[in-house]
Order: sequence, then C-alpha cells, then structure tokens
Amino acid sequence: MYYLGLDIGSSSIKIALVASNTGKSVAVVQEPEVEMSMLAIKNGWAEQNPEDWWGHACHGIKRLIKTHGISSEEIIGIGISYQMHGLVVVDADQKVLRNSIIWCDSRAVPIGQKAFEEIGEEKCSEYLLNSPSNFTASKLKWVKDNEPEIFAKIHKFMLPGDYIAMRFSGKINTTVSGLSEGIFWDFKKKDIASFLMDYYGLDASLVPDIVETFGIQSRVDAKGASESGLQVGTPILYRAGDQPNNALSLNVFNPGEVAATGGTSGVVYAVTDSLSVKESARVNNFAHVNYTPGNDSRIGKLLCINGSGIQYRWLLNNLDVASYDEMNKLAEEVSVGSDGVVIIPFGNGAERMLNNQEVGTRLVNINLNNHGKGHLCRAALEGIAFSFVYGMEIMESDGIRVNVMRAGNDNLFRSDIFSETVATLIGYDIEIYNTTGAIGAARAGLLQDGDYQVFGKAIMENDYILTFKPLENKAEYQRAYQLWKKELETIINNL
Repeated sequence: MYYLGLDIGSSSIKIALVASNTGKSVAVVQEPEVEMSMLAIKNGWAEQNPEDWWGHACHGIKRLIKTHGISSEEIIGIGISYQMHGLVVVDADQKVLRNSIIWCDSRAVPIGQKAFEEIGEEKCSEYLLNSPSNFTASKLKWVKDNEPEIFAKIHKFMLPGDYIAMRFSGKINTTVSGLSEGIFWDFKKKDIASFLMDYYGLDASLVPDIVETFGIQSRVDAKGASESGLQVGTPILYRAGDQPNNALSLNVFNPGEVAATGGTSGVVYAVTDSLSVKESARVNNFAHVNYTPGNDSRIGKLLCINGSGIQYRWLLNNLDVASYDEMNKLAEEVSVGSDGVVIIPFGNGAERMLNNQEVGTRLVNINLNNHGKGHLCRAALEGIAFSFVYGMEIMESDGIRVNVMRAGNDNLFRSDIFSETVATLIGYDIEIYNTTGAIGAARAGLLQDGDYQVFGKAIMENDYILTFKPLENKAEYQRAYQLWKKELETIINNL
C-alpha cells in the first residue's frame, strides 16, 4: 500500500509515492517536464491558471501509476503541499472566476501596508503575528477593489492546495495553518481574524470550512476519480503550504528545530513556542502544521532570502564553467574570506529581511591582477552563507533558540564551503536529508494517528545523508563575516 504526495509549485507539480508501512520513497515524477509559465500582465504581477495545476497533477498521477505498475486501489491516502499565499476564487458551482494571484505577485503590497498602518503595528503583531503585507487577504481585497464584478460572484476563496483538494473531492475546506499563511487567523482569539475581514470589507461566508491538518479532510469523489485515475473514496489526509511542509519533510516540529532551503531563494523556517513578535516587518509567523487552537505553542517563523541560489546560478550562466561541481572545486582552491573579495548577493528584488530595500548584487574589493574565477565562486558561496547567518541573527533577536538546522540535499547545501561556513558561524549542526516536498506530503499519511516517533524514524532511516559540524577555526570565518556585514551595512546606510 502507498501514500501519494503532491507538491503544487509555481514551476512544476511533483508527485511522489511512498510505502505506507516504511515511509520509503518509491517514485517521484514531475509535470510538466519544462517549467510552467507565469502570466505577468503588469510589472510585479504574477498569475497562473489553477486548471493547469490540476491537469498536470492528474497527468502525473496517471503516469506514475502506469510506469510503476501500481493499482490505484493500492493508494490509501493523499497529502498535498502547495505554493503559499496564492489566491483562488470560485463561484457556487466551483468554477474558477479568475487566474490565481500567486505568491510572488506584489500588486497588493500598498493595500497591506495601508492596513498595517491604519490597524496599527501593535495590534497586527499581537493578533496576526504579521503585517497583512502582500498575503492572500490583501490580494482578495485587491480583487474586491479592482474587479467588483468578479468579487460579487465569489462563493469561497481558497489557497492553491485547497483548490486541488476541491478538485479531488468536490469539498471546499482549508486548515488553520493555511488560514494563518493568508493572514486570516487571529492567534489571540484563536479564530478567524474578523477585525481584518471587517477592515477589508470581506464577509465571513467567504471562508472555507476548517479541517484538521492531519486526518481525513475529504475523500475523492466520482468526478475527481475519473479525472485523476484514483479510486473513489481515497482520503485526503494532509495539507500544508510548501515551507511548513518542507519543515515537516525534515522532521522539524519542535522549538529549537530549524528547517532551511537553499534553492533559487533561501528560506529559514524555525519552530517556536512563543507568540512574541519583534520583527513582524521582516519575519513571517504562521501556525505550524502541528499547531492547534487548543495548544498554540507551535509557531513557524519564516525568513526568506530572495537573493541566494539565484546568485550562484547567475555565476554558473555567466562564467566559463560547466557545472556547480566545477564552481565548487574552483572555490575550494581559495582560502576562507576569498582574499578580501566580497559579494553581496541581493540581486533578486526587494529583500523583506532588509526592510524591503533593493540592495542589489555588489562585487567589492576585487583586484584585477590577483583575483580570478575561484575567488568569485568562493565569495558568492560565502556571501550567500553570510546572508543566511545574518538572517539567523534576525531570527534570534525575535526570540528563536536553536538546537539544530536541517536542510534538503539541494545545490547550496551540497557545497562543503557553504554548509561549513553557515554551521561554523551559527555554532550548531546542519543535518542534510535527501527528501522533497512531495515525499514529505506523501509521508504525512503516517501522521494521521499523531505518531511523530514513527514519522521521524522513517525520515532518519530513509533520508539522512550527513551532518556538517561547526569547525574549530571559527576566527577566520568571523573575520570574513564581519567584513561582509560591514560592506552590507555601508550600502544600506547609503540607500
């Protein structure tokens, strides 16, 4: 028997199968094979058609079943991970009324900022744990203000994962974790954030029914079975946004545990038992997957670094090198600190952790006679690592205590230089696991009975690769970091 996991990303849809008795990954497929497109009608906008997500998901499920000779009757549960903060709106017949306004669309920023100022920073921090910012609630308000004829037809709003669950089951529901990522959840009253809904002029009837994060949320109906190739009655057992799900995939559930990713952007996601918020303008706070209104001691603090992996990819595309491995080998020939060369890696738009300033990418202290490709490669890896450390300092100022960081086996964390630099400067272990969001979503079926020990055991036995420990020669890393930090703060002070 198997659990099926879907990861609904903005670039692709990944579908995984894991064995239900061991949690071992059996297969992962990706649809489509090329990256999905985004519609950008105006600068800063980003939309996708939810029907495309569903079509790719169905095609991938059928391909996976056929390729691996698995009967749909052997799939006993579904888990869904999805791109966070997106908005999907449907009418009473469950028809999509407009394209989804996805996570990276910035059109609602002024709406969220105005709400933050008029409601008040103190109340937003105390009740929402966030600024309304560019989250789902603000996007829904944008539709209300700018597309009133569409808004008038809305029966329910949803997050992307809620939409996929609806297509499977015909049922519209969501989770507290999902509502919190859309900034619809009041952490103080432990209910829908009615004061924000009232401020935005949004009726409570638009909110989907709330179900538990783990357990039977709904079941595949006849239409969902016909389109997906699954059996009628197959339960949907789990749903979460991609970053809380990534934490779940890495067995991060408790205070002191941190999940990190180093893809196109970098993310640090730390679990805390504190509702205290000091950095709501720079750090997002959401109900983690194991949060319950009766036990609110599991909050996920998320810090995003836009300019991380994209920096290293830019170098790959613009240096005369063949691969990341070649770049890593060139970097290893250069000593800690890159002989004074500093790269500030924030060239992917405004950085929330830098108070939404556009710092850009900066190359500092290069000597055209002495420095070459290896210095650039090492300085880039160190610069990205230093941005993670800088982010961790912000997190710790916001009350985070850390015991361990866990990360997936992606491009950045495969680099010894990157991982050792981060581990040495933050002073604790970084454990590397070979897992994905789709595998984690599938494996979440093991948690329908709440047995976290069994779940953690499956991750350790199937996914663990290695641990990077802090190095003893910390002083030279600290000197390099302080030089980098000085250059960054000089730039920020002159903006």
